[in-house]
Amino acid sequence: MQEFIVPVITPTIEITTPRLIMRQWREEDLEPFAELNADPRVMEFFPSVMTREESDNLAERCSALITERGWGIWALETRDEHRFIGFLGLHTPGYQLPFNPCVEAGWRLSAESWGKGLASEAAQAALKVGFNQLDLHEIVAFTALINLRSQAVMKRMGMTCDPAENFNHPVIAEGDRLQEHCLYRLRRGDWAAAQSR
Repeated sequence: MQEFIVPVITPTIEITTPRLIMRQWREEDLEPFAELNADPRVMEFFPSVMTREESDNLAERCSALITERGWGIWALETRDEHRFIGFLGLHTPGYQLPFNPCVEAGWRLSAESWGKGLASEAAQAALKVGFNQLDLHEIVAFTALINLRSQAVMKRMGMTCDPAENFNHPVIAEGDRLQEHCLYRLRRGDWAAAQSR
């Protein structure tokens, strides 16, 4: 297998879409991020809600990776009200997965932001950065098999899933309802072909 080199871009990438700004994290994001991570609706398909300390640590890790690489899991802000609504971006998982090495698309939005197409809008912008600026050959996404809402976003991104690639997530306890995950993939050639239609 060819060695996987994590792309580094300087300066830090910031993305603007019609309704969103995808940017580096700020101190003022921490409180609404903690509220989001403590919301059982948002965290339904995660093992548990997060404490304030856990939430702050996650934001700090996301920020540090953006500083280091120029890209990553960006904070999401609305353009009209400049309101923090969650995160979306690209990440290299730090735990062993059957399809490593990879770059995954991931997101988490406040419940009040659901149903408006915001995750899909930001995801399309992240794919464009991944394929055009970072020169990735493939971007993946994965979630618990029972998380149909996130799978709908993955499908709108143009990703496809092969049930033969379902896997047990290594950090989810054996027998947990969230253990079985599905994997969605999108290759650069397929994404480019869809853009040209």
